[in-house]
Amino acid sequence: MIKEYLNICIFIVVVYLLLALALFLFQRNFLYYPESFKPSGKLLAENNLKFWPSSKNYRGFIAKGGSENTKGTVIVFHGNAGTAYHRIFYINALSQYGFRVILAEYPGYGGREGQPSESVLVNDALETIKLAYQTYGEPLYLWGESLGSGVVSGAIAKVDVPINGLTLFTPWDSLPNLAQTHYWYLPARWLVLDQFNSVENLRQFKGKVAVILAERDEVIPVKHGKELYKSINTRKKVWSFEDAGHNSVPIAARELWWKEVSDFLTQ
Repeated sequence: MIKEYLNICIFIVVVYLLLALALFLFQRNFLYYPESFKPSGKLLAENNLKFWPSSKNYRGFIAKGGSENTKGTVIVFHGNAGTAYHRIFYINALSQYGFRVILAEYPGYGGREGQPSESVLVNDALETIKLAYQTYGEPLYLWGESLGSGVVSGAIAKVDVPINGLTLFTPWDSLPNLAQTHYWYLPARWLVLDQFNSVENLRQFKGKVAVILAERDEVIPVKHGKELYKSINTRKKVWSFEDAGHNSVPIAARELWWKEVSDFLTQ
């Protein structure tokens, strides 16, 4: 009887360790879902878009023929799935309030070379931000969606050009904290390679910060966004959607919150 009990215990321990090992080894497969789709020039033209800064070595997309008289430039860093091209709604919503919008693409996504990781995405974001600043000057705003909030926050901790404001759309506080929430039965926070600690990365930021939360977020439980918001020690404002999940925040260009966020960042 004791031997059978010990065998069961050993089996449980082995299964537990194998689960932890699988999480550690394949964690980036759980975090990043890159798509290789790269739109053709024809498809971009149909949507009044073009590669930015050029089609040869592109870093994202921008609207064709935008006005030089803008309220500033917003660089959007998207979530962990799809591509920058799938975020055209940001251009539709923000351009109506006078912003030039760049939809930044990540290495490993949208036909760009590279393998996603925290250091790769953050360092590439820094290059994109620097190029946008050199090209368009101030004011410059960053917008991070989900994973993109972690990328934006990581870039803020290292950037050497002025950033006037941030928008964090369904963000987390840190990836280890989020991992522990999802994998509560494992020592997940100690297994995470990419930290994306937005609490620490934004600690010294002095610009405005807008935070958009989905109260029923099933991917990034809203408690993580609230913890991040609580930690921000500069001028900030939160928009919270009570009935929205991670992918059901109302994003139509007619939604009034777009103007509210735009006004908050610029006034």
